[in-house]
Amino acid sequence: MLSRTASTLVSAVGRLSVTCDPGAELAPGSIIAANHTSLADPAVVVAALYRLGVTPVVMATAGLWHIPLLGRSLTREGHIPVHRGDRRAAGALDLAERALRQGRLVLIYAEGGLPRRKDAAEAAPGDFRTGLARLAERTGAPVVPVGQAGARRVTSGGAIKQIAGLVTAPLRRPDLHVHVGAPLVLTGDSAVRTARARTAVTSAWRTAAAHLGEPAALAA
Repeated sequence: MLSRTASTLVSAVGRLSVTCDPGAELAPGSIIAANHTSLADPAVVVAALYRLGVTPVVMATAGLWHIPLLGRSLTREGHIPVHRGDRRAAGALDLAERALRQGRLVLIYAEGGLPRRKDAAEAAPGDFRTGLARLAERTGAPVVPVGQAGARRVTSGGAIKQIAGLVTAPLRRPDLHVHVGAPLVLTGDSAVRTARARTAVTSAWRTAAAHLGEPAALAA
């Protein structure tokens, strides 16, 4: 249901396009790592993956489980709440490992939060936390880097601007783009694994942002 709903909503608020690297593969039991820029980008990424025939398990902030109906749907579909700054946070990796071993694909946001910028422009992914590297080490799962751009054109900035952006998006129809990179197997210590993952996601983001003519990607 989450993937179908995301596809419907994204189609209503913008124009989504999707590209893939040669050799890109979304094999069962893969970790999908995406950049996180906006409250809207999880829906954008899930909608893009749905076009490619994939319905991932999403690791998302636990606060979403407090929303009536949505929380029950997330639980029913096996999505994983992440309790940031809480001793329960480690349990999210246990659930993700179980999902991967069952052959499901797990979508993770390794930056662990949203940028604090107020503008709608694109920027390269921030520092990655170690959860992605630890999950890859525990499972040996390949990591598929995904870059998305344009979600900040839907929602960004403070609360009032977020609401205004969402309300006006169906009229503005901003362009959105998601690029799927080729999978990689992370090796080395935690720092090396994390750096390699961030480099791959940054490359996928650059491709997506350049597709939209974003200055940050073109300058890079």
